[in-house]
Amino acid sequence: MELNIAMDKQELLNADLQKSRKAQKFNLWLGMIGMFMMFAAFSSGFIVYTNSGVDKGIKTILPYAFMYSTAVILISSLTMHLAYKAAKDHNFGKQKLFLLATIALGIVFFFIQFQAWNVLTERGIFFINSNASQSFIYIFTGFHLAHIIAGVLVLVRCFVGASKNISQDSNVFRMELATIFWHFLDLLWIYIYVFLLLNQ
Repeated sequence: MELNIAMDKQELLNADLQKSRKAQKFNLWLGMIGMFMMFAAFSSGFIVYTNSGVDKGIKTILPYAFMYSTAVILISSLTMHLAYKAAKDHNFGKQKLFLLATIALGIVFFFIQFQAWNVLTERGIFFINSNASQSFIYIFTGFHLAHIIAGVLVLVRCFVGASKNISQDSNVFRMELATIFWHFLDLLWIYIYVFLLLNQ
């Protein structure tokens, strides 16, 4: 009798856990959809403004630093995939190694973006600008960079969890959400970079 009650309680706990995880995954996808809609709105605003006059437009070549940051974030997507794979294979050592690599690449991406902004300011292109098309470069890259910072914090949380030897089930779930989010940031940057390239 007591065994049956204990089993029923465990089943209820498992059911609640599954519901909680489904809700977390749903919220993540909802958040990513919201982020994409925000950047779509930025894109529309840029197009409308740029087409409003011949004096509008980026009117400069994008800094090469953006190309380098694209390479960095693509590599980080690979290391994140390897970290997730290691987590599923119960290989905490490799998981932590590839997580550290991804975190490091995220930080490198951060500093490369600042270098790109420095190049723009040296050309006399500032955020506060009579040509808002050029201001949009900062808007696109700045908002994306803010999400990269959030992504790095998520990765740090995953690393701490792996270091504390949390349950395999919880570890893999954390890594799944982090991987989805990081790949999304990767794809979002590629969209931003290509969009700006086509409109430079």
